[in-house]
Amino acid sequence: MTDAPEVASQPSAGTPPADRAWLVAAPQADVPAAFAEESLRELRSLAKTAGAETAGESLCRLRSVHPATYIGRGRAAELAEAARGAGATLVIFDDDLSPAQGRALEDIFGMRVVDRTQLILDIFAQRARTLEGRLQVELAQLRYLLPRLRGLWTHLERQKGGIGLKGPGEKQLELDRRRIEQRITRIRGRLQQVRLHRAELRRGRRRRGWALLTLVGYTNAGKSTLLNLLAGAGVLADDKLFATLDPTTRQIALPRHQPCLLTDTVGFIRKLPHHLVEAFKATLEEVNEADLLIHVIDASHPRAEEQIAAVEQVLDDLGARGKPVLAVFNKTDIERGRNQALRLSDRFPHAIAISARTGEGTRLLLDTITDMLRDRVVRLRLSVPAADGRFLAQLHALGQVERQRVRGQRLHIEVALPAAKAAGIPPAYILPDRGDSET
Repeated sequence: MTDAPEVASQPSAGTPPADRAWLVAAPQADVPAAFAEESLRELRSLAKTAGAETAGESLCRLRSVHPATYIGRGRAAELAEAARGAGATLVIFDDDLSPAQGRALEDIFGMRVVDRTQLILDIFAQRARTLEGRLQVELAQLRYLLPRLRGLWTHLERQKGGIGLKGPGEKQLELDRRRIEQRITRIRGRLQQVRLHRAELRRGRRRRGWALLTLVGYTNAGKSTLLNLLAGAGVLADDKLFATLDPTTRQIALPRHQPCLLTDTVGFIRKLPHHLVEAFKATLEEVNEADLLIHVIDASHPRAEEQIAAVEQVLDDLGARGKPVLAVFNKTDIERGRNQALRLSDRFPHAIAISARTGEGTRLLLDTITDMLRDRVVRLRLSVPAADGRFLAQLHALGQVERQRVRGQRLHIEVALPAAKAAGIPPAYILPDRGDSET
């Protein structure tokens, strides 16, 4: 299938013209038609997010992948003619291409050819704002580039060695490869420092009894909108794929005043390359450390079940599939969202239906989160001798002191503690529960 080319809009003065992209999806013969069409639609959205205009697109069914050109030389030549006729300046493939396939296709098309991974990396590079995010994007880009250096410098002859020069017979290619590997090593070292810093922050939160919640879900499911609703975070919430990349953590208030932190993570997507997951482990560690994963599902999306499966696959890749998960059907203010949430309720009987845009269902969501976290925090009323300074210091370090009053030579304290820490409280310090302080 080849669409008619679109008419290019004229860029404003001083603005560089946008790339005009010809999109190519080449699914295997056994891939369902609906899945192939949805994957191509998603590629179209990715290209738009990256700033490219769609000049046309092709859906090519393959019996098998051609080892040299992915889709076969004859079919590539046909698409090259159509792309040039539509004024395309770029070709985007919906699957990953090997370095050799990418070079061969560029020769045939006579223009740049990028694959799905390279497109996603470009979007990530545009969206990263923090130092950590930029380092992770650069690491992924360098790991993508390293096997593709071959052929970039074949026009250079071997050079003789000398003091301060390259070694005898070393090609520019080999020098560039070594520089990239050195840069990768440095970035990994800096990201390791980030991981250690994050681990220390998490230990501090654990000591104080903070519950850690993490939003996960398909890109554009509404995670950032939900974070803004629950915590007033003010993060970007746009109707685009990967609208936010850097994680954001905010405190939220639960009905029983349990201290709680909520983190928004980068959205997942089908066919998310494994090395991208690896590069973003410093960010995605929040998934593994969470007490509860809140899986935000776009109930209005026609392929919601496939998006759910894609998220579950990434959670498997991260080793987090066994974590407690609360499914949240978002966008139920839309009729299709309400209907699909009802249809999926058999599979997710404890799911909560909400609208992050209107706030509908927020109270039920917070009550459900509180119930699911009930057993991890204990609230106690204590009577502690004022002279026991060491115990009082430990109490403030390990828990969240919510109220403290002086009663003669003793302090009456209401505190929230992790259940594991509460077991070490001396029984003589524990006051009877008045019945108005729930655990």
